[in-house]
Amino acid sequence: MLNNVQIILIGTTHPGNIGAVARAMKNMCLERLSLVRPKIFPSAEATARASGADDLLAQAQVFDDLDKALDGCRLVVGASARRRSVSWPQVTPGPCAQMLLQEASKGKVALLFGRESSGLSNEELDRCQYLVHIPANPDYSSLNLSQAVQVLSYELRVRDLENNSASEQLELPEVATAEAMERFFEHLRQTMEETGFSNSNQSEKLNRRLRRLFLRARPDDVELNILHGILSAARGRKSMRRS
Repeated sequence: MLNNVQIILIGTTHPGNIGAVARAMKNMCLERLSLVRPKIFPSAEATARASGADDLLAQAQVFDDLDKALDGCRLVVGASARRRSVSWPQVTPGPCAQMLLQEASKGKVALLFGRESSGLSNEELDRCQYLVHIPANPDYSSLNLSQAVQVLSYELRVRDLENNSASEQLELPEVATAEAMERFFEHLRQTMEETGFSNSNQSEKLNRRLRRLFLRARPDDVELNILHGILSAARGRKSMRRS
């Protein structure tokens, strides 16, 4: 199941951190590293810090936007310590690892890490069903990027070993992928604006709350098609009234 777990680094500033992350991943048998808009990559410093995990750097995928990196993912978890104006469901590393592995038995999952200085933006967190929080010392809670990856990679490795020794695996339902959810959110935004329920200047927090609602519900493709149908019908009735 670890083969379906993707570690995604967004906007990494220091190439040495990318190498250190690769080393942390390889220590714990993780292999799928993706980079979104790294400042410098490839880099000799990254290779040096990888300390023998340069094969992970060689096969790392580099993307120019997060949507492409998340293609096909059924569950997305973001690592963040900052408080947000709209709350996300939060988990600690152990339960997070177990949840990721359960979902990885059915398909791709992703664990997102943001920039060294500012973490993940609200727009990037909008793509996540959950946030994972490492309960560090509240008086000194800042972790290096590779340290955070190491903590979560260790939890994934431990629980993967436990799961491999278990006799039964939890049967999980099919759910819509990340890109299918994004198409729905765009359809929802357009419908709310066309019907006058919201406008583009005032709806940022509303859209974020609706994202939380539907990402928490985790609809499957059939349920998502029903929702698309309802939105299309609402837009059609609005057009008829205008005529």
